[in-house]
Amino acid sequence: MEVWLHAARVAAGVNVVLLLSLGSIWLRNYRQHGARHTLGLLVFGTFLLVQNLLWLYFYVVHPDFIGWFVNSGTDVQAGVTMLCGLELVALLFLARITWL
Repeated sequence: MEVWLHAARVAAGVNVVLLLSLGSIWLRNYRQHGARHTLGLLVFGTFLLVQNLLWLYFYVVHPDFIGWFVNSGTDVQAGVTMLCGLELVALLFLARITWL
């Protein structure tokens, strides 16, 4: 079902935007304060950014993955999409507490 694929693409894309925004804030804060906690957030965010960029590649460009995703069962499609969706919810929470 194409709906799940589109939802996964949107979630991964929003995750990338959020991670780039958060990463820029964390980088600026680390340069100003040098706190190890901020460095940890920056490293963690970088790994999540790479993961989401890889997901976007698979969801948008990789024909074998797209074919597998579309032809798999709805439970698999929903499950994979929910993983990106749950990450989106977590990043929204993190963005909220970072920007306040």
